[in-house]
Amino acid sequence: MAHVRGFPPISRSDARVLILGSMPSRESLARGQYYAHPRNGFWTILTALLEIQCSSYSAKTEQVVRRGVAIWDVLQACFRAGSLDSAIDERSLVTNDFGSFFDQHPRVEAVLFNGAKAESIYRKHVLPGLAGAAAALPLQRLPSTSPAHAGMTLEQKMAAWRVLLDYVVE
Repeated sequence: MAHVRGFPPISRSDARVLILGSMPSRESLARGQYYAHPRNGFWTILTALLEIQCSSYSAKTEQVVRRGVAIWDVLQACFRAGSLDSAIDERSLVTNDFGSFFDQHPRVEAVLFNGAKAESIYRKHVLPGLAGAAAALPLQRLPSTSPAHAGMTLEQKMAAWRVLLDYVVE
């Protein structure tokens, strides 16, 4: 079982919505990029919904943050065998510092979860420690964009992810 550490958030202080995954996959960690697995639908969905035309990772992330979207993971570190959320050792969870994040991003209006694992960890290990406006933010689980979540087509996932458009800046 490997000890894995996540990435810092992709964000600006004026973010209006925070998208949270659980922990980057092995592919993402190797490339140093969120959602780097070629079959993960995350970037396909975001670029389509936000009408982003660029293809490089840095250009896409720049466009996403300009639209008020922040991307991060619930976990800062954990032990995990492989890349699947189901392989995360629950006893090893270290969550990110969301109190500081929300202090530095006071315009966040909602938290969207990329899958069930991110939501469950956040609700169990993060939410009880939050106070004020951060504790009252609307939370919504969206279908995982991971190729392991094969119960929905990419089109069905994209339809569910349209809720993101309620928070983006034009």
